[in-house]
Amino acid sequence: MTEATQASQPGVTRWGWRAYALAAVVLILDQLTKYWILSVVRLPEGATMEVFPPLQFTRIWNEGVSFGLFQAQHDLVRWGMVAFNVIVAVLLSYWVRTQTRLLPAVGLGLLIGGAIGNAIDRARFGAVVDFIDVQRLGFFPWIFNIADAGITIGVIFILLDSLRRERPA
Repeated sequence: MTEATQASQPGVTRWGWRAYALAAVVLILDQLTKYWILSVVRLPEGATMEVFPPLQFTRIWNEGVSFGLFQAQHDLVRWGMVAFNVIVAVLLSYWVRTQTRLLPAVGLGLLIGGAIGNAIDRARFGAVVDFIDVQRLGFFPWIFNIADAGITIGVIFILLDSLRRERPA
């Protein structure tokens, strides 16, 4: 059965399953690294740990959306953001079922894993744990986590795929 035939039938394509696996990997890595920074390293809020130039770990609580934008300091906003992340992940999970190309499948898998990872933090802590700090590069002023990276790279992959020319069958 070809990918095109498989995409037109109910079920999940091979690329869809790969996207789900990638989402699981992103989610697990995200949660493990956050556990590590909070419970093993126990890096205090605002403290910095040198890794290697230009990478350092600086733990902060992000109450906003991505990269600290749109701060959510009210409980209603917090739970609204959790619901939004979960709804987005469910919709993307449905969309990825029929994917037959690499870029959108990878992009959607990264987005799903990242959205769920940050939703878990927001539900557990009321904020997202951010700690990856590459501000020394001089052009990237934000502190982020694995889920944020997955979301950003996922969007880039989907945008790149949208620029791809369709080839006639």
